[in-house]
Amino acid sequence: MNRKLRMGMVGGGRGAFIGAVHRHAAALDGEIDLVAGAFSSDAERSRQSGRDLFLDTTRVYGSYVEMAQKEAALPRDERIDFVSIVTPNHLHFPIAAEFLKAGFNVVCDKPMTHNLAEARKLRTLVKGSGKVFALTHNYTGYPIVKEARDLVKKGRLGEIRKIVVEYSQDWLSTMLESAGQKQAAWRTDPKQAGLAGCIGDIGSHAENLARYITGLKIDSLCADFTTFVPGRKLEDDGNMLIRYKGGAKGVLIASQISPGEENNLVIRIYGSKAGLEWSQQSPETLIIKYAGDPAKILRRGHGYLGKTATGNTRLPPGHPEGFIEGFANIYREAAKAIREEVSGKKVKVHDYPDVEDGLYGMVFIDTAVKSAASKQKWTKFPKV
Repeated sequence: MNRKLRMGMVGGGRGAFIGAVHRHAAALDGEIDLVAGAFSSDAERSRQSGRDLFLDTTRVYGSYVEMAQKEAALPRDERIDFVSIVTPNHLHFPIAAEFLKAGFNVVCDKPMTHNLAEARKLRTLVKGSGKVFALTHNYTGYPIVKEARDLVKKGRLGEIRKIVVEYSQDWLSTMLESAGQKQAAWRTDPKQAGLAGCIGDIGSHAENLARYITGLKIDSLCADFTTFVPGRKLEDDGNMLIRYKGGAKGVLIASQISPGEENNLVIRIYGSKAGLEWSQQSPETLIIKYAGDPAKILRRGHGYLGKTATGNTRLPPGHPEGFIEGFANIYREAAKAIREEVSGKKVKVHDYPDVEDGLYGMVFIDTAVKSAASKQKWTKFPKV
């Protein structure tokens, strides 16, 4: 296929944060063009957003249903190749289902759906459609995170014994949702966010990161949720003990009421030979730790890193890469699969979170909510 992929977007209009991030990331490597969208549930706001993005007015739609139907009716050399879904959680499933049924590939922001039942239905839809489905757990896109995964796979840490992962923020330390802040309003509303608050929003990132690097799956967990801000409907702080299959133990912390914390996602993994540490706020550095010996520091962009890390690097060492580039790496990998699908070729395995990762994440959220509400606490992780 000797052309750029054509992307459509649902959500991400004026005032939205994550939509702009997705647009920048998709455009970064010059392989994808945004050509259509339904940017708001308000038709006029969608049109305004389309004008902001200099789109053809005939390709800016008043609803995602209209968009799916009209794009599907266009000639193959004009219609979108995939849609990017950047709406609140409760809309992920119906939008994804609409576009899959209309014959389109899908990239979706996390968590995959509003609830577990929808996640199971979506997996069935994706498998039956033969289309590409990618989920933007963007922290797995960082080159140094990929290096960490490769080191674990090669046995450099030995047998994994303990995982400590934390994602702490402070932005919901007060009742921000009552002040009309759009992001706070929907993320704390169970009708839009789902069963969980901070665990669904950022705890799901922490779990996904730990699983991506180690490959370990959960056997059981013990969760404790707290809603510290009076009047808030969902938890704003969560703490978990985790037992992994194979014997490793874990601690997961997710908090949105921790003053002074910005987006402090940190993971520490300890094996029988060595440990490692990575922080999203210093994403270019991976620290390898040894008992009784000095730590080793690895930095993005250097030739001593493996092929996966270097293959996901754009700039020389010392020119920082970060959040947008992490998203862009997922879009680039998904684009490889989408090109194969659109060209009628067999879709190969590429390095992006897929519908199975999305389902696992929803099972994690559902199990954590049940554990937090249970008197028994330790809750078996069900078969995915």
